[in-house]
Amino acid sequence: MNPYDKAHELAKALKESQEYKNYMEKKEKISHNAELSEMINDFQDKNMQMQTQQMLTGNADQSIMEQVQSLYQIVMADPLAAEYMQAELGFTKLVSDVYGILGEVIRIGK
Repeated sequence: MNPYDKAHELAKALKESQEYKNYMEKKEKISHNAELSEMINDFQDKNMQMQTQQMLTGNADQSIMEQVQSLYQIVMADPLAAEYMQAELGFTKLVSDVYGILGEVIRIGK
């Protein structure tokens, strides 16, 4: 058994998953709306800043937390953006679960 072959099979299975297909479909729709795409990107950038700050310092600045919350409410008010965010979350969860399974196997082998 070649791990590289299995990794390619896993990548193919992920790409064929309903979560991935749904995510890509919503991403394609979002890409045709520059304003909505920019709004989502802004939210994701601010959210990443907040998470990075939390990891580095143990907490996030109140102003960035408020910005993220405000942007989240704006993004989720748009039905297409909300669908995209849900699709992204679904695919991210799938990938995270796969990483978790791999991590368990690696830890057991130590």
